Amino acid sequence: MESTFYERWALRCDAQCRVPEAIAIERNDAGWVFVLEDLDAAGFGERASSLTDGRLDACLRWLAAFHARFLGVAPEGLWPVGTYWHLATRPDELAAMDDPELRDAATVLDARLNECAFQTFVHGDAKVANFCFGTTPSGEDVVAAVDFQYVGGGCGIKDVAYFFSSCLSDEACEARADELLDRYFGFLRTALDSDSDVDVDALEAEWRALYPAAWADFHRFLAGWAPGHWKIHDYTRRMTTLALG
Repeated sequence: MESTFYERWALRCDAQCRVPEAIAIERNDAGWVFVLEDLDAAGFGERASSLTDGRLDACLRWLAAFHARFLGVAPEGLWPVGTYWHLATRPDELAAMDDPELRDAATVLDARLNECAFQTFVHGDAKVANFCFGTTPSGEDVVAAVDFQYVGGGCGIKDVAYFFSSCLSDEACEARADELLDRYFGFLRTALDSDSDVDVDALEAEWRALYPAAWADFHRFLAGWAPGHWKIHDYTRRMTTLALG
């Protein structure tokens, strides 16, 4: 799937959703070999675990541009459903859950996300560790993304919720998630061509409504895989309650 992304789809990614150029890809007896552009040399040499506002915006702008670029495109050659935690790939974690309400709702949550009207490509593992940071000569923060192992079709808000989980604490989610969602949707509107026939208001309304479901879906995976994980915090539980309500 990752090879198909680089060979076929990465060509559609421009400076707004920068990815490394694939120099060579081959398969041998040991598996796949990828020779990719050196992003450090291309000006994206910094990594981060916590983000300034500028870097938060850069990541949200990247996600918005990526989702806009592939909105309505069939994920041919990729995972039909992107993300590494989606329900069909995690039966063991589902069976191990000690939360009957969330377990019983898992199929419904999965269907709500998979059947939304506005489908795009999702990165599938859009955590902060998979963004490489740089700065333009004018001082603007910019990013490139790596690790397209789980890229595929889906609702873009899944990437956004997962990204928040990777770089915001419980307290930061409570304090800032609404503001950051507004910024993401502002970037998405900018990224969508003004001549596009996409009903952006309907898209935003649908994805905003699915934001708690995206958190609950990831919570479902964590609850079976690592029930003591730090990401299962009060905000995660509150979003799950909203999704199940």
